Amino acid sequence: MPLTSGTNPTDLFIIGGGINGCGVARDAVGRGLSVVLAEQGDLAQATSSASTKLFHGGLRYLEYFEFRLVREALEERETLLVAMPHISWPMRFVLPIPPDMRFEGDTPTGAAFVASDALDEGRRPAWLIRLGLFLYDTLGGAGSCPARARWI
Repeated sequence: MPLTSGTNPTDLFIIGGGINGCGVARDAVGRGLSVVLAEQGDLAQATSSASTKLFHGGLRYLEYFEFRLVREALEERETLLVAMPHISWPMRFVLPIPPDMRFEGDTPTGAAFVASDALDEGRRPAWLIRLGLFLYDTLGGAGSCPARARWI
């Protein structure tokens, strides 16, 4: 049974106007649902106050072999870039690769390379980062963001 807001029925009642509440509300309205969102203060007043505010595609999940999650994150990022070009846009950045960058042993990729002694003292080689960026671009498909692997 739908909730009622005055005399109008409501399909979905959302508590919290942070990034998740607003995102769910936006998606539900886009699907034709009637939505009521309740927030105790201003919308998004404390949302991710320490965040960089960057959309990303889950690059770090590649080290955990979470390819499906990376693909889904990249698809969602593309949706946001298309839906909100006035507040979201691709941003070029430099990814430094210091020679002493090492694997963390707690990721599957790091554990595999450190255990096999395939790398010099567990160092993270530039070729592996380039390979990861190539895979990231491949999982992302053709979208509004330029390929990252060409940048390094």
